[in-house]
Amino acid sequence: MSGFLDRAKEQAQRGLAQGKQKVDEVQAHRAGSDLLKKLGAAYYAERSGTGSPEATREALGALEAHINAHGDAFLRG
Repeated sequence: MSGFLDRAKEQAQRGLAQGKQKVDEVQAHRAGSDLLKKLGAAYYAERSGTGSPEATREALGALEAHINAHGDAFLRG
């Protein structure tokens, strides 16, 4: 009986780990999308005369840092 419970516990732990991984992926995807939107807004503001090149560079730097840390899968989704 304890073997069954041990296997069930292991399976539950694997399921929780997979669920946490998926949540982390979704959060990284959302964060990347938000950074991409901020870059677009900064670029638009710069081109329309209400923003600055520095703000665009900062937004681009934040996006590149995110891509280096989490990949660029959010760009395709």
